[in-house]
Amino acid sequence: MPSSPERPPPPPVTAARPTVPEGLRIAAAYAWRVIAVALVVLGAFSVLGRFHRIAVAVFLALVATAVLRPIADLLARGLCRALAVGLTVTGSVVLVLGVFVLVGEVVAGQASTLAREFRSGFDRILGLLEKPPFRLSADTLTDFQSQLGQLLTTHRSAVVDTALSGAGRVVEVLTVLALAVFCSVFFIHSGERYWAWFRAELPTRFRSRTAVAGRAAWRTFTGYTHGVLLVAAVNAVLVGVALTLLGVPLALPLALLEFFAAFVPLIGSPIALAVAVVIALAAKGPLIAGIVVALIVIIGQIEGHLLHPLVMSWAVRLHPVVVALAVIAGAIAAGVIGAIVAVPLVAVVWSVRQALRGRDGERKGQEAP
Repeated sequence: MPSSPERPPPPPVTAARPTVPEGLRIAAAYAWRVIAVALVVLGAFSVLGRFHRIAVAVFLALVATAVLRPIADLLARGLCRALAVGLTVTGSVVLVLGVFVLVGEVVAGQASTLAREFRSGFDRILGLLEKPPFRLSADTLTDFQSQLGQLLTTHRSAVVDTALSGAGRVVEVLTVLALAVFCSVFFIHSGERYWAWFRAELPTRFRSRTAVAGRAAWRTFTGYTHGVLLVAAVNAVLVGVALTLLGVPLALPLALLEFFAAFVPLIGSPIALAVAVVIALAAKGPLIAGIVVALIVIIGQIEGHLLHPLVMSWAVRLHPVVVALAVIAGAIAAGVIGAIVAVPLVAVVWSVRQALRGRDGERKGQEAP
C-alpha cells in the first residue's frame, strides 16, 4: 500500500503573553531612573545634613573666594601672593566687623528713643483700630493687650531658655565662620592648584569632562555671586536712603537687614521690608508706613525687572518658576541656608549640563565624516 504523506506536527500551544503598552514601558523605564536619582539626592542631603556645618563653611569660603579673588589678583601684581591674600582677607574681615559694630552702636544709641516711640506708636495703632473700618471696642483692645502681656509673662521662661540656647550656638557660628575664613585663604591663594590636583587623581577618560564641568560651574557661581551682591547692595542703599529721608528709626540696621535678605531671591526683600513697615507704623504712623509699602512695590519692580535679569544674564537664565520652586524646596530641606544655597546650586547644575551637552555635540560633529 502506498504510504500516506506525513503531516507536519502541530505547532506547540503557548500561552498568550499579555503585551505591555509602549507608553507604560517608557514610563517604567523613566520611573526607575528617577527613583535612582532621587535616592542619590536623598543620600547626598543625608550626608550634608550630618556635616551641614562643614558644608556651610565651604560654601561661605567659595563665596568669599568668588568676591575677593579678583582683589587679591590685583594686589598680587605689586606684592607677593601670600601678602596680597593676607591683606585682602584681613581687610574684608575688618570691614565686616566694623559694619556690625557701627550697627550695634546705632541700635544702642536709639534704644531709649525707639522704645518711647514704640509705646506711643502702639497707642496710636490702638486708636486707629477703634475707628472705621475696624471699629473695635476699647474693651476688646484692652482685653487683647492684657492677654498679650499675660502670654509674655507665662512664656517668659521659655523665651529666656531659647535665648540662652541661642547664645550657646554662638560658638558654633564662630567656628563655622573661622573655618570659612581658613578655607577661603587657601582657595584664594592657590585654588587652581587644588583643582588641578583633583583632576589629576581622576581616571584619564573623566579628566576632560571634569575640566569642562568645573569651568562652567565656577563661571556660573562667580557670576551669580557678583550679581547677587550687586542686587543686595543696590537694595540696601535704596532702603537706607529712603528710610533716612522718611525719618524711620534704625534706618542703617534695616538697610543691613535688606542687604542680607536679598540673598534669598523673591521672598527675602519683601520680608525685610515688612519689618521696616512695622517699625514705621509704630514709630511714624500709617502715612509713613504706607510710603514704605509703596517703597516695597518700587524696589520689587526694580529687582524683578532690572536687577535679577541682569544677574541671570551673568550666570544662567532660570525661569522665575524654577527660582521659586528652588527657594521653597531649599527652605523646606535646610531652612534659611537651604533657601540661600538652592538657586546657585540649581544654576550651577544647569550650566554644567549645558556645557557638557555642548562639548559632546561638538565632539560628535568632529567625529562625523
